[in-house]
Amino acid sequence: MVNKSGQFKSHFMKIFSNIFFLALLSITAWAQERNAPPEVNYSKYFTAEKKYLVLPVKNGAPKRNVELWVDGINTRFFDIELAEETPDWLAYLDISQWKGKPVELRVDKIKQGSGVFNPIVQSDTDGNDDGLYKEKFRGQFHFSPKRGWTNDPNGLVYYNGEYHLFFQHNPYGRGWGNMSWGHAVSKDLVHWKELDVALHPGPFGPVFSGGAVVDQENTSGLGKPGKPAMVMFFTGARAWSQYLAWSTDGRSFQKLEKAVVPRINKDNRDPKVVWYEPSKQWVMVVYVERAHEQHSMQFLTSPDLKDWTPVSSINGGAGRDGYLFECPEFFQLTVEGSKETKWILTGANSEYAIGNFDGKVFKPETERLNGQRGRDFYAAQTYSNEPKGRRIEIGWWRTHTDREGMNFNQSMSIPLELKLERRTEGLRLIRRPVKELEALRNKTYSYGKMKLKDNSANPLSSLDIELAEIRLEFEPGTAKEVVLNVRGVPVIYNAVKQELTIDGVTASAPLQKGKQKLIIYADRTGLEVFAGDGLLFMPVNINIKPEIRSLSISARGGTASVSDLKVYQLESIWD
Repeated sequence: MVNKSGQFKSHFMKIFSNIFFLALLSITAWAQERNAPPEVNYSKYFTAEKKYLVLPVKNGAPKRNVELWVDGINTRFFDIELAEETPDWLAYLDISQWKGKPVELRVDKIKQGSGVFNPIVQSDTDGNDDGLYKEKFRGQFHFSPKRGWTNDPNGLVYYNGEYHLFFQHNPYGRGWGNMSWGHAVSKDLVHWKELDVALHPGPFGPVFSGGAVVDQENTSGLGKPGKPAMVMFFTGARAWSQYLAWSTDGRSFQKLEKAVVPRINKDNRDPKVVWYEPSKQWVMVVYVERAHEQHSMQFLTSPDLKDWTPVSSINGGAGRDGYLFECPEFFQLTVEGSKETKWILTGANSEYAIGNFDGKVFKPETERLNGQRGRDFYAAQTYSNEPKGRRIEIGWWRTHTDREGMNFNQSMSIPLELKLERRTEGLRLIRRPVKELEALRNKTYSYGKMKLKDNSANPLSSLDIELAEIRLEFEPGTAKEVVLNVRGVPVIYNAVKQELTIDGVTASAPLQKGKQKLIIYADRTGLEVFAGDGLLFMPVNINIKPEIRSLSISARGGTASVSDLKVYQLESIWD
C-alpha cells in the first residue's frame, strides 16, 4: 500500500529545497555584485614613445569600447574583450605616427582599481611570436593573420614587386568586428609576410571590402614622378558610400576626405575598379541593394578615379537568391586557343555570368554558372596588374580555427589561376592551383599506372604524411566508385552519377573524354579539390585530426584504371 501522505511530504521538501537553493544563489550573486568594485570609465594621457600600444585580450570577456584621442580627434576606436587579469593574447596597435605626442586613452567601464592599464604598456616589437604559425589549427600553406579575425580578401594588386593581400580584419578579437584592412605581402604568392593594419575605421565607419589598382598614367594626380599610386577603394560602413585611399610606397596610406561615390540606395558596398582600355577610362562595379531585396551591380565610369558617373546597372537574384549578391568581381579573359575575349561578372558566392562589355553596359550571354561547389568559400577577388598577365584569384575560406585556445580565426584559399575554356558544356571558367605552389614540394611519391579492384592492396599504405598535394588521373571502367581516403577524409567519386562527395558535400564532376583528373591539396584545415581538369573547384573545410597521417586508394564494385598517381609531401609556408 502506497503512503500518499509521505510521498507528498517528500515531493514538497524537494520543491522547498530547490527554491531555497535558488534563493541562496541569488543572494550570493547579489552580495558578490554588491561587493564587487564598481565599473568606471577610464581616461589617462600617455606620451607615444614606441611603435605599439599593447592591449591585453581575454577570449570571451565582456567587450569594452576603447578610444585613442590625439589633438582632440578620436583617431582610433574599437571594442575589445579586454583582459583585466591574465590575458589569452596581446594585440598590438601601431601608434608610431604620434611619437612624442600626448595621447588620451579612454576605456568604457572597467573595474575601479583595475590594473589593466597600470601601467600603459608600449613596445617596439610584436612579442607574441612564441609558437606563432605552429598552432594546432593553423593552415600551413594558407594565409591567416597572426591574431584576430579575417574574412574577405581586399585590394588584391601587384605593386612595387610584391603581391599585396589586404583583408577584412579585426585586430582586437577572434570574432567579426572592428572591420579594418589587414595587410600582407608576398614575392611569390606562396610565402606571406603580415604587415601592420593598412586602413582603420574613421568618421565614415568601419572599412568594408573593395579593390585596388595601380594608376600607371597618374590619371588621379595622386602619384609622384617614377612612383605611380596604388589606389584602393572601400566602403565606409556607416555612410554606405565608396571611399578612396592611396599609397606611393605600399606601406603608408592616405585617405581622401570625402566619398568618391555617395550612397546610391540602402546597402551598397564592395567597389571593384578596372581599367577599360578602348575608351581610356576607369570602370567601377559596386553592389547595390534595390527595392524588394533586389540584388544589382551598378556600373560607373571615371577619367581620374575621383569623379564617377553611373552608366548602367544589371540585376541578379533577390533575397536569399545569392546570384550577383555583394563582393563583385569583373574581368576580361581570352578564350583559350583563340583570340576571342569575354567579360566575367561574379558575386560573392562565385556564381558568374559570361558576356560582352562596351565600357558602359555589360550584356550577359550565359548566366548563373557555378564557379565553385565546395563549402564556405566566399567573396573571392582577383589580382590587378598581375605581372604575367594571369588572372589569379584568392577567396575567403571559412575554416574553423577559433578552437582550443587559438587566437586567430578564418583563412584564405590557396591562389588559383582562372582561365576561360570551351568545354562540352560551353564556355566555362576553369580553376587550377597556381604553378608557384610547386615550390612547396619536398618529397615525391610516384606510382604510375595501376589497376584498382575490390579488396586490392592499398598502394599508398607506406605513406605517413601531413601536408599533401595529390594528383590522380583514372578511368572508372566497371567500378561504381573510386575512393581516395586523405588522412581520414574520404574523397568519393561516384562513376555512375559522375559526382564527387567529400564530408557530406556532393557536386557534379563529369568525366572529360572518359577520364577523371583530380588535384587535391590537404592542409590541417581541410581539402581543396579540383576535378575535371579544373572544371570543378571544391574546397571543403574540416579540421583534420593530427594523428591521422595515412592515405589510401581503392575501387568499389569493379575495376578502375589509374593512368597516373603522384603524391607530394609539402613544406609549410611559415618555416
